Amino acid sequence: MLVAADKFKGSLTAVEVAERVIAGLRRVRPDLRAEALPVADGGDGTVEAAVAAGFERHEVRVSGPLGDEVTAAYALRDGTAVVEMAEASGLQRLPEGVLAPLTASTYGSGELLRAALDAGARSIVFGVGGSATTDGGTGMLAALGARFLTASGEPVRPGGAALAELATADLSGLDPRLSSVEFVLASDVDNPLTGPKGAAAVYGPQKGASPEDVERLDAALAHLVKVLDASALAASPGAGAAGGIGFGALLVGARFRPGIEVMLDVLGFASALERADLVITGEGSLDEQTLHGKAPAGVAAAARAAGKDVVAVCGRLALAPEVLGRAGIRRAYALTDLEPDVAKCIGDAGPILERTAERIARDYLT
Repeated sequence: MLVAADKFKGSLTAVEVAERVIAGLRRVRPDLRAEALPVADGGDGTVEAAVAAGFERHEVRVSGPLGDEVTAAYALRDGTAVVEMAEASGLQRLPEGVLAPLTASTYGSGELLRAALDAGARSIVFGVGGSATTDGGTGMLAALGARFLTASGEPVRPGGAALAELATADLSGLDPRLSSVEFVLASDVDNPLTGPKGAAAVYGPQKGASPEDVERLDAALAHLVKVLDASALAASPGAGAAGGIGFGALLVGARFRPGIEVMLDVLGFASALERADLVITGEGSLDEQTLHGKAPAGVAAAARAAGKDVVAVCGRLALAPEVLGRAGIRRAYALTDLEPDVAKCIGDAGPILERTAERIARDYLT
């Protein structure tokens, strides 16, 4: 038995999901041999999943999205670093009730990358998602040595909106170590940087951007692309990830890969899969988004290719059985099957998940 699930956002971490599922299974089968491999798709929780798989956690003081210092973590093992941009520049780093779509910066993400380089990383998996920012990765690049200047030669102010004032971009001072490491951009989205499917239009509203803010940010990002003469790169899959930090990463040579594919490789999923006869995956909501690069879809695809059965757990289920089947999931068990009140499901997710796992054990292990 292998439990390879993502977090239930707002309720349980991926580690807690695995613990609760295994506890529930063992109530029915006390002798069960079960292995936990918490997974993530590059967004928040990615470092935690790496640490659970045996990576060493490293903490650093970096700039948060508004410039205040925060403690952020990355994971390191055998020269491979897992860096999660949300640790430094994520929405969870903003003060409660505060959103800053025009001014939030990715500078701290660049500091986190630099810390991983200082620690000797030869390969970096850069997980992006859950960002508070829409600055095209310019803050990150500035922390790594780039200079973004106004017509008067002053540094452009932090955040995406100020990019409208950009006159020159000097990348000559970028950390030379970037050219000698394997740099992988891990994301569950493949949006371009600008336009109707770009970073500002699709994800800006989630960060508090009004329709006017979205227009302003998209125009500022388009101006950045023009100054850098990088229109082809801006149209590349992943350039629009996490407020355009994907664009900044691609600019310095990162290679884009779907986040869950990268993380399954890094976490050693293939060898764990060989030892399993049944795989349990899941996340908070199994819905249409799940099918587009989210962790459960990646786990199910890999398990199906290896001929293994997969079932899923979730808080809420919004996919028909035939859709689940096409994704490689035999059956999904939702917390709302046992507790229809969504607020109670969120508040008592752990105990309800254990009861859900008991159902799985009775259906598949007895």
